[in-house]
Amino acid sequence: MTQLAFFLPPHQAFRREDFFPSPSNAAALATIEAPLTHRLLLIGPQGAGKTHLAHIFARLHTAEFLTRATLPARLPTLPPRATVVIDGADRPGDEPALFHLMNLLSTTGRLLLTAETPPRDWGVALPDLFSRLQALPTLRLDAPDDALLSAVLVKLFADHQITVPPNLIPYLVSRMERSFAAARSLVSTLDAEGLATGRKVNRSLAAEVLDRIAPE
Repeated sequence: MTQLAFFLPPHQAFRREDFFPSPSNAAALATIEAPLTHRLLLIGPQGAGKTHLAHIFARLHTAEFLTRATLPARLPTLPPRATVVIDGADRPGDEPALFHLMNLLSTTGRLLLTAETPPRDWGVALPDLFSRLQALPTLRLDAPDDALLSAVLVKLFADHQITVPPNLIPYLVSRMERSFAAARSLVSTLDAEGLATGRKVNRSLAAEVLDRIAPE
């Protein structure tokens, strides 16, 4: 009987219990969970946990979860006391809409923006919007330590529904590029390689993949 391998997109879990606190993200997590947090810009590299923290904030404060693309259509019906998350606020979008949102929520609402870079790198053309973005309290997610990178790998494998041997995680941490983006790419590559070859994701397969993708 022929066995077919189907690649299923990973299921991402954004619950509070799925978030791993560490020294590199402790300040951001504490601020997100603080009851008095009303306006915040959260900055960090791709895969650093910004979206996960944004979902925690949204559940905790019953926030509306939007993007720059969905904001203009939703803006006219938002009340001044709304709580809003804009995930990926540094992506291109309607600048007047973001400006009006910040004005709308300035007194009684709550607002969380996430971005990979600070506002000075967004190419904002509207001066009033830029000044408001610059004035936002800002938190940065630091580069991952060993404990956090290990936890991220465990979560990524779980999202891909892959069970791995205990010795694989420390092996990957010791050899891979130390970034969240690299962790995401590596797990996806191992998943695809395992499906394509019919092999289990283990240290042997990881060694072959790491040797192949290692920089010259």
